[in-house]
This record gives sequence, C-alpha cells and structure tokens, in this order.
Amino acid sequence: MNRINFKLHSWKVLSVVSLVTATLGISISAVQSQSVKTVQIDGSSTVFPVTEAVAEEFQKAQKGKVRVTVGVSGTGGGFKKFCRGETDISNASRPILQKEIDECKAAGIRYIELPVAYDALTVVVNPQNTWAKNLTVAELKKIWEPGAQGKINNWNQVRSGFPNAPMKLFGAGTNSGTFDYFTEAIVGKSKSSRGDFTASEDDNVLVQGVSSDKNALGYFGYAYYAENNKKLKAVSVNGVSPSEATVKNGTYNPLSRPIFIYVSSKAIDKPEVKQFVDFYMKNAAKLVKEVRYVSLPASAYTTALGHFNKKRYGSIFGGKEAVGLKIEDLISRDAKE
Repeated sequence: MNRINFKLHSWKVLSVVSLVTATLGISISAVQSQSVKTVQIDGSSTVFPVTEAVAEEFQKAQKGKVRVTVGVSGTGGGFKKFCRGETDISNASRPILQKEIDECKAAGIRYIELPVAYDALTVVVNPQNTWAKNLTVAELKKIWEPGAQGKINNWNQVRSGFPNAPMKLFGAGTNSGTFDYFTEAIVGKSKSSRGDFTASEDDNVLVQGVSSDKNALGYFGYAYYAENNKKLKAVSVNGVSPSEATVKNGTYNPLSRPIFIYVSSKAIDKPEVKQFVDFYMKNAAKLVKEVRYVSLPASAYTTALGHFNKKRYGSIFGGKEAVGLKIEDLISRDAKE
C-alpha cells in the first residue's frame, strides 16, 4: 500500500469510527481522552532540550498511551504555572526561590527537586568577531551591570584594543532562570542588569540575533551553542572555555550550574507521571549527553530516583541561588538531605 492509498484507507477507517461513535453518542476526542494520559511540563528553555529528548523517547516506549507536552515559559514563568497547579513538572535552570516556595505553599503544592544535568552557561559572539576570544568576569560585569546602560555601548569601551564598533547585546528574558543565574554570577546580584538589550526566554531568538550581527554578544545554555556552533563562537571566561571537561573539573566557574526538574505533589501519584520520572532518571545520562549538556554520575540519578520514590519534598537550596556549585558539591549536599 503506497502512502496515498494508506492515507485514503486511514480516512475510511476514521469515517467508520466517527459513524460508530456518533451513533453511540460519544466523540472521538472523548475516546482519546479516556485512553491517552497527559504529562504537562513547562519552564526553562535551557532544560527544554533534555526534557524534550526524554519525552520523545518515553512516548515511543509508551506507544501512544501517554502524551507529554513540554512548554517554554522560562524558569520563573514555569514556576508560576506550577504553583497554580497547571503543570505536573517544572523545568528549572536554577533552584526554586523563596518567593516561589511561598506561592506553592499558599496553593497547597509541595514539590520534589531532582537535578538532571550540568550546564556550561555560554557567552557567545558572531564568528566574524576576531577580538573577543576571552573575557574576564570583570569585563562581563562592566558590560552587563545596570550602570552600563547608555554608557558602555562600544567594544573599545570594554577593553583597550577592541574596535570602535557598536556592541549589540542579546540575553535571557527576565522570567528566565538563566537571567537570574547570569546576573548573580557576573554582576553579583540576581536580576541586576542593564535593560537595553534584546531579551527573550526563547534561546533560539538569541541564537538568531547573535549569528546575524558581527558586533553582537549574548549568553545562553551550552546546548544551544553546541547545536549552532557553525554560526556562533564561544568566548572563554577568565581564560577557560566551556566544555564537558571544564565543567567536570570545576574550572569553568562561575558559569557552570546544575539544572533541574520539579515534580508537583498533586501529580506524583499519577501513574503516567511516575512512569515518566522513572524513565527520565534511568535514561537521563545518555540523553543529556546527546543534547550536549554534562550528565551527572550514575549514582546521582539513582539517588534522585530514590528521593522521588520516597517522596522527599523540598529543596536543598533553601530558596536561594547557588553560584559556582561543583558537581561533587551538589551530590554531597543532595545526599545529606
């Protein structure tokens, strides 16, 4: 049966099903809703590639019995939905903050915090940029701090010897955990940033912006750089390039960070959510590498799955950001709680 005939055959089958269901007084959508369960996820664009990869493999394994939706509202936007009970799982590129903890508590929602990978938050420039091969944290702060707005506009203002060319900046939107982490790590205070830059929770928008402007500079998760490394160039920070090796040995600081999923107490007993989280923790190491983040040791995923099965609610971060946390520090802290 060729592709056209198959489509016609499928249409005839669908017509018969429609006739039967209409006769019985039920709709196809009603039948589908009874047989297909949905896991709803939203949040960080940084974590999105990992969770999306897991979702694709999980849905294949389930053979259509479970549907997984993965939205991109940014870490902050995702937690707002999560704490309103609109999602089962929230992707987060930083730990849940105290304000969000309070919002969830007020709504009667508890959560299980599960680290899934490490990211090398990457500063990028256009490939035609031949001068900014390395920037110090101090220079990045000079570019991005609030006082730079309207003052630091050209590359030669960042460092003597850089060209007298206008600097076009691209960065994470204010609902993004990447924005929170970058400003905390570079400027010294979360959400403290100049405002005159192109901001988006969608990292693909930032990729497009930097790749289209010779004088552009931006930042986002390593996976988006790796996926687009032919039209972007990564900048070393304090002389260290972002890579799996520099994340693992702790030298890519302060822009190396853990990324997470949070599971809602209102969803934890749903069979489809249990199955998805179990699949996530057992397959994360492989899929994290495929999307170019740094996987945690196997023991970390085993520990995380144990926390999930035991319903260990809460966060090990106390509602605060954790800048410069090495992998071994995360594992040690997670194991003690």
